[in-house]
Amino acid sequence: MATQTVDGPKRGSFLSDQRTRAILFQGLAFFLVVVFFVYIGTNTARNLEALGISTGFDFLNAPAGYDVAMSLIPYTATDTHGRVFFVGLLNTLSVAATGIFAATILGVILGVLRLSKNWLVSKLVYCYVEVVRNIPLLLQILFWYAVLITLPHPKKSIIFLNDSIFLNKRGLYMPEPLTGDGFGLILIALLVALIIVPIMSRMAKKRQEATGQIFPVFLTSVGLIIGLPLLAAIVTGFPVTFEYPELKGFNFKGGMVLRPEFVALWFALTVYTAAFIAEIVRAGIQAVSHGQSEAAFSLGLKPSWTTRMIILPQALRVIVPPLTSQYLNLTKNSSLAIAIGYPDLVATFGGTSLNQTGQAIEVIMITMLVYLSISLLISMMMNYYNKRIALVER
Repeated sequence: MATQTVDGPKRGSFLSDQRTRAILFQGLAFFLVVVFFVYIGTNTARNLEALGISTGFDFLNAPAGYDVAMSLIPYTATDTHGRVFFVGLLNTLSVAATGIFAATILGVILGVLRLSKNWLVSKLVYCYVEVVRNIPLLLQILFWYAVLITLPHPKKSIIFLNDSIFLNKRGLYMPEPLTGDGFGLILIALLVALIIVPIMSRMAKKRQEATGQIFPVFLTSVGLIIGLPLLAAIVTGFPVTFEYPELKGFNFKGGMVLRPEFVALWFALTVYTAAFIAEIVRAGIQAVSHGQSEAAFSLGLKPSWTTRMIILPQALRVIVPPLTSQYLNLTKNSSLAIAIGYPDLVATFGGTSLNQTGQAIEVIMITMLVYLSISLLISMMMNYYNKRIALVER
């Protein structure tokens, strides 16, 4: 009986393998990108040399020669451009961080009120969202700045709290706290409270899952965060004094001041971003099945408990991803501060320092890398939080 042999599968060519082709094309694309940037870099260096423009980062050690209206760290005109960089960076981070915090709180509140059964409240929030979202942010910043600079002069300031706080066109002047010996103990007490709160929250969650009993985590957390530092302040004899602003000549001296540029920028960023966050929160809440709230009501849970412990935790899985984009937008939109003279990173280091030194490529590159780093850091933290609250599938 004749036997028939079956040949094995024939090997194809080198490029017939899909994985091999993918690696080859990616390597080729990477090589072309490298060649492109090398060409751009060498061509730029050649042109700058022909124009007699020096390159490098030595300019960071040169004196800046100009003042900055607002600085969170000590700064004078004799400091370097490197110092100006940190001044502008801290100003950018301060308005971005406070804006994100305020916009999140306001947006969550408005998002919940948008679904209120009260017709008037729901429609007011709806009008707010539609109006604010459809007006360019730059116009809103300019509008609020124009409102603030129409306030009275310092001698006719609006006075609050028995001659302690003064509001005028140059800013909001408030008492400045000055710390003394023993203040470190207050900070330690605050740190201890912040460590205890998440531990207590986890224990309360395990207790609720085991017994069904609800522990007042929020009120207890507020009590710890306020109570422990207050107790430490009592023990140390309140080592905090206040320096009050006083009108001397044409302006106030002493105390601390919030400049109208900062307030206008912060308020506009907060109001504008909160409108988008409100819609994100509304969509996230509506994505949760109505059966969840109906089951909670059938168990006798109060509406506030249902919203806080059942609806919002599930809605967060829908809310967090687009919320990350709003945080990134707020941070990048803070660069519009240059329109009203707020000394952020773009206005100081990317503006005045660039004009004085002529190192456009280096300054712009550093500024771009800073915004890229901040955005990547925010994305990393929000992605980590998103993974923490994601549903665990089998």
